[in-house]
Amino acid sequence: MSTAVATDARWHLYRLLADPSRLKLLALASEAELSVGELAELSDQTQPNVSRQAAPLRQAGLLTDRRDGTRTFLRLAEGASSDPVVADALREGLRLVDADGSRARVRDVVRARDDKTREYFATAHTDADVEASDLGAYLFALGLLLPRRGMAVDAGTGDGAILEAIAPLFERVIAVDRSERRLGHARARMRLRGYDHVEFVCGEVDSPEMRRKAQGSADVVVAGRMLHHSPVPGETVAALSALLAPGGRLLVVDYGPHGDESFREAEADVWSGFEPRELAEFAQSSGLAGVRVVEIPPGCWPALVKGKGSPSRVPWLALVAEKPRGERDREPQVRAGKARD
Repeated sequence: MSTAVATDARWHLYRLLADPSRLKLLALASEAELSVGELAELSDQTQPNVSRQAAPLRQAGLLTDRRDGTRTFLRLAEGASSDPVVADALREGLRLVDADGSRARVRDVVRARDDKTREYFATAHTDADVEASDLGAYLFALGLLLPRRGMAVDAGTGDGAILEAIAPLFERVIAVDRSERRLGHARARMRLRGYDHVEFVCGEVDSPEMRRKAQGSADVVVAGRMLHHSPVPGETVAALSALLAPGGRLLVVDYGPHGDESFREAEADVWSGFEPRELAEFAQSSGLAGVRVVEIPPGCWPALVKGKGSPSRVPWLALVAEKPRGERDREPQVRAGKARD
């Protein structure tokens, strides 16, 4: 309770609580935090009347208020009922709101707060109703869970599809690709989203420019579906690993083994996917630790159309590994069989 009740003459408190309307207001506010509008509905009064009745209760420290936009919410102040006079007044107020039925309606009034929300989500909304995707905001928030968010490298960024997911997570991002045309699409994506912390490099992941910008300093390196285009995938994984800072992590997403030749023929794929053991060996041979290769759930595999063929579904794999912080971390974590060099 505020010092107003404790220091004012006691007869002020008795006078304040002598009004049945204030007793009811105090009792309803003890049931739940309620807006002035909700209290007006429960007490069958106008909002200005409720505000006038609440003002001296707030000044005396019996009610506390909270602003939410244009609304004011009131609740019984913590510790107010510890005063025996207030406690007795509160009991009388509860008797009054029980008698007029307003106490029983408090739960219904609170529950009605989301009636418009329920109606909104019950209405079918098309993509045209959405002005902007909220994915970026959620990704930025999820990035707060990452232990290190300094710099990421998107290797083989292409048109920037994965870059859109990476950019909100890190303070600095380097996107590298061999195709200047595809980098143009990626730049356009970033301009549209307003991401001005992304740098673009046209070239190989082991080019002098990439070594100058990122070697030994990346917290995360992501290679999304680029390894199957590499003539020597083991060397490519080694080059990606060299970009990592100690403790940095590599993520490779690529195809599992498949027999769909249209993939290789239509888009000049060098390899028709990889065995999990191959990916693991690439990482281990590059000196990475904590190697894990998992199959991405089939429900996440997109139907890919290559050339003029019908949509195909092939398995997707994810390789995760970490740059050792010390010699102890260099011990292999996963056994791998013979793989392509």
